Formats: sequence, structure tokens, C-alpha cells
Amino acid sequence: MTKNTITNALTIDVEDYFQVSALAPYIPREEWDSRACRVERNVERILNLLDKHSVKATFFTLGWIAERYPCLIRAIVDGGHELASHGYGHQRASDLSEELFFADIESAKRLLEDLSGHEVKGYRAPSFSIGKRNLWAFDCLERAGYRYSSSIYPIRHDHYGMPDAPRFAHSVRVGLLEVPVTTARFFERNWPASGGGYFRLMPYAVSRWLLRRVNDIDCQAAVFYFHPWEIDFEQPRIKGIDAKTRFRHYLNLHRTEQRLERLLADFSWGRMDEIFLEQATASRDRF
Repeated sequence: MTKNTITNALTIDVEDYFQVSALAPYIPREEWDSRACRVERNVERILNLLDKHSVKATFFTLGWIAERYPCLIRAIVDGGHELASHGYGHQRASDLSEELFFADIESAKRLLEDLSGHEVKGYRAPSFSIGKRNLWAFDCLERAGYRYSSSIYPIRHDHYGMPDAPRFAHSVRVGLLEVPVTTARFFERNWPASGGGYFRLMPYAVSRWLLRRVNDIDCQAAVFYFHPWEIDFEQPRIKGIDAKTRFRHYLNLHRTEQRLERLLADFSWGRMDEIFLEQATASRDRF
């Protein structure tokens, strides 16, 4: 199948399986350091997969991970990928005060820049937790020196979502873009087309059709995301979790890597900063 000429943004949210928001009621934050991390081996597999397909991507990385695995940070940037921020401790923006949110994003940015030697331009809120009630988060991001965010998911969801938000990249503050993860629009509703659990739930052909629709009908670059733990079928199973959380977290983990192989072959992919920031700069230069 011929690839679309539009280059889409491939993004990875670098967190370990025990840091997922849905598992927070079952795994206290105080236990994180006592759990065996699997993120290093999983990111290494992802880097090898990207290298195989000659794809560059953006890694939204937790400061907590970077602090403990600096070699992982160097491997990401040495591979030509963009290092971006996922905050420090995977706390939802909607659960923090403005002061605490600023401290989190500023410390994560500084840590990632010190370890990588590169400017960190992008941020993604854990669980897409910027919405109508905390739009002040954009003021914090601007003040901290970020140049773009990818923190809004324009859908209805029980944990997040801002369905009436713009579907594509737009300016939210002077010098700050919001680049929402991708939705497809039909039947007067936004439908998830960005990856994550939906990519594991739906047949691959559906995900491919949704992304092609965004490229062909909307003529826009898509933003796709996944997590390192989603390729790790052998990760520990957490006991006592509710049925919905178990279904969402463990569904089709054994199929994710194979589907990613097809995704990388079927579409053209690149880094968030090179697709959206350079595009925004070029647009300004034309006027």
C-alpha cells in the first residue's frame, strides 16, 4: 500500500506500567521505587523498531524516569528523536494547584534538558488532563518556556476529554501551540483515532482507515501515541483491580508490536517539533 504524502507525528508517552493513572488506586506512589522497572527494555525495543523503519518520533518522558535512567534519555536523543516532557511524577494537571503544576513542569523540563543537552519544547499532560476547568495550565506552560503542548483529547471519555475543543493545532498563548491528539469527525461527533487503548481494542484496519480519513479528508497531519508498557505482554499482572481497568490495560498487549509494525509501514512519521513548530514558523514567515 502506498504511503500518504502527509507526515504524521508518532509519539510515545514514556512511563512504566505501574505509573498508569488507572492503576493509581491500586499502586501507591510510595511503592514505585520498590517495583522492578521494565521501561528500559521496552523503550529499547521501540528504538530498534523505529530504526528498522527509519522513523523519528517524539518521546514525552517522565522526569521520574529520566532521573533514574539517564542512559535511556541519551539513547533517545542519540537516535535523532525529540525528547519532550510528560511532567515529573505523572500527576494529572487537573489534580494539582496552579503553583504545584508549575513546579512539576518546570522541574521536569530542567531535568530533561540537563540530561540531554537539548531544549525541551513540548509537553503532554498525564491522561490528557488539561480541560475547561484548568486552562490556566497554558499560562504555566508559557511561563516555563514550553513552545507546544499536546494535552487535550477532543472526545468524551470517563477520565478525560474536551469534545468541543479544536481538533487540530492552534495557538493557545503567544508562542504556545496546543496540538491535540487526533480524532476523526463523522456523524457529528469526534471519534478517537490516536492510539493508546483504542489502537489495541479496534482491528488494525479501523485504525488505519481513521488515520487515512484525517490525512485525506481533513488534509491534516495526525498525532498518534502509545506507551512502552503496551508492547510488554509479560509485565506483572496487578491483583485486585476492577474488571474495566483490567480490560483496558491488558487487552491485546500481545498484538501491539505487530500492529505498530504495520502502522510504521503504512504511513509516514516524524517528530512533533519538526512537523508542527516548523510548520507554524513557515506560516508566520509567509505573512
